[in-house]
Amino acid sequence: MAAGAFTLYAKNKDDLRINDIVAGTIKMALVSSAYTPNVTTAGHALWADVSANEIANGNGYTTGGATLTGAAAVAAAGNNGYYLDATVPAWTATGAGIPAHRYYVMYLSGTVWGQVNPLIGYFVGDSTPADIPLTTATNTLTVTKPATGWFDAI
Repeated sequence: MAAGAFTLYAKNKDDLRINDIVAGTIKMALVSSAYTPNVTTAGHALWADVSANEIANGNGYTTGGATLTGAAAVAAAGNNGYYLDATVPAWTATGAGIPAHRYYVMYLSGTVWGQVNPLIGYFVGDSTPADIPLTTATNTLTVTKPATGWFDAI
């Protein structure tokens, strides 16, 4: 599954530092189309602003999302200096399958900058945007990371 364009949450943009991000625990959660992202400077800043729209726990998905391991800032010409590289999350569906969802939301797990679980950004699963359909049992839902990393450093 190819990822749409990554959008940073503007309310946290001034706090984002690549060193904080690569040293922290980054999570990626699946969120339903009931969520309306608010990326303005007065908008969403914490996972708590989004979590009510996370898909249900079970059937191959765990509440809070997948942890992106191996996070590193990688120097790259042509970007804004650095990009974030980390593992590609994957969920293997069981039982009734992983429910339909629309958004992939990335956040820092824990207290960072005096905030609990601050948001980093999100992307839609496709360019329509439309829901990514139910992933049936035994199939794996894998996100395709852009070649230039999840997003450019600010």
